[in-house]
Amino acid sequence: MTRPSALDDSAYLLAARGERVPHTPVWFMRQAGRALPEYRAVREGISMLESCLRPDLVVEITLQPVRRYGVDAAIFYSDIVAPLKFAGYDIEIKPGIGPVVADPIRDAAGVAAVRPVTPADVPFTTEAIQQLVSELGGTPLIGFAGAPFTVASYLVEGGPSKDFAKTKAMMHGDPELWHTLADRLADVAIAYLSVQVEAGASAVQLFDSWAGGLSPRDYERFVLPHSAKVFDAIAAYGVPRVHFGVNTGELLGLMSNAGADVVGVDWRVPLDEAVRRVTAAGGAPKPVQGNLDPALLFAGWDAIQPEIDRILAEGKAAPGHIFNLGHGVPPDADPEVLRRITEYVQTVSAHVPA
Repeated sequence: MTRPSALDDSAYLLAARGERVPHTPVWFMRQAGRALPEYRAVREGISMLESCLRPDLVVEITLQPVRRYGVDAAIFYSDIVAPLKFAGYDIEIKPGIGPVVADPIRDAAGVAAVRPVTPADVPFTTEAIQQLVSELGGTPLIGFAGAPFTVASYLVEGGPSKDFAKTKAMMHGDPELWHTLADRLADVAIAYLSVQVEAGASAVQLFDSWAGGLSPRDYERFVLPHSAKVFDAIAAYGVPRVHFGVNTGELLGLMSNAGADVVGVDWRVPLDEAVRRVTAAGGAPKPVQGNLDPALLFAGWDAIQPEIDRILAEGKAAPGHIFNLGHGVPPDADPEVLRRITEYVQTVSAHVPA
């Protein structure tokens, strides 16, 4: 799909490429969600996965934070387990819990039930993204998918987990089965991201949300090859590729080496230290994304502003910086605070020489 030429000069894409920006771009993970009253209104009586099947709702929900906050990028409204559901896998998203699997994977038969995703499974995704690109104009749209480990953790555990005990047991107890499952899920991510980019998404983010539960040794052995497969497959599209996980300070270098163009950083590691860790792992400095602690959204502006200033200063250590939270927007956050953060970052960074 032909993208608007104005996208080439968008602050988000310039920063993701490590080029000079008019201001530090801002967007927020989970920016389209329960923090917005307009989101709650359009989702009333409609399940999460059902809403992902309706292009009209996907478009409206994706656009809501762009209108409300004035952010520099939109992110496609979906869920990391959505492509599995669309391909016929028995998985649901239960309010207040998260993804829940009817029959957790324990053997080769369970792995075999994870079939490839095809464009025919997600025609509504293509339709929604094409409409979004048209309406967003010069504002980039970020596509995304769940990384193989994080999605696998839901399938093996049967739902959210704090210790990933069953997943780790499979990794070490039956490595062949684990790698077969992770390879299938890499193919799912590749297919879903490809559909999004071919429909017009300008960048992609691979969410390995729970990779922080792994040691560097286990990540390198059991996870990195499969995430690298995803990034390698998407490379030919030429769009920026972002990698993010929570509590992944010890993994930042490895996650960068998996093939990311931009490294997402949660609030636990300062951005300049994150750049050092990425470089120390044998790579060149890369643009970073992050990393205001979401808890500070409730602390008042006098506490938030100094933290923004600190993060902007630390972000100068990278060739590019995309301002974001260190994780997703909490559902009870005040939208006005997020709007004020966006305006402040865009304004104050515009007066800082690049």
